[in-house]
Amino acid sequence: MLSVSIASPATLTLPPKPKSSIPKTSFTGVRIQHLCPQRLPSQGTFFRQPSPSSSVVMMAKREEEMKEIRAKTTEEINDEVVELKGELLMLRLQKSVRNEFKSSEFGRMRKRIARMLTVKRERELEEGINKRLSRKLDRQWKKSIVVKPPPSLIKLREQEAAEEAEKSAA
Repeated sequence: MLSVSIASPATLTLPPKPKSSIPKTSFTGVRIQHLCPQRLPSQGTFFRQPSPSSSVVMMAKREEEMKEIRAKTTEEINDEVVELKGELLMLRLQKSVRNEFKSSEFGRMRKRIARMLTVKRERELEEGINKRLSRKLDRQWKKSIVVKPPPSLIKLREQEAAEEAEKSAA
């Protein structure tokens, strides 16, 4: 139930209110109050916290992936970053033409790229390369990238070529 009261400074008449936590003020306008008690959400409606065992498994997978990334050379990391960015582009194209795709792949790829770039930056810090030089080297590296199709597009082309070969053979 709502109560609405309009008051001027000269005549201030308000209906009797139950004790509330709203402090008295010299407010001269429209005040809308909910007179029914507000309910707090029950425990079941809060966001579900992951169970401790699942977070441990996720952390173990992440640590395993970081070990795998750290085992690679910087050139291999650069090549894989380029491939993953190409895959990300392909996913965006699939999304734009409304093809079927897994939306979770966006986050997975972006996180993997971020982890690889983090390892790359850690190595630069170990070598004593400062931020300015790192950015300069990064720009040079980006200019040296030879654009090539991502692995998923190569597979798609191979499948199409195989299908056409079957049609022409039949």
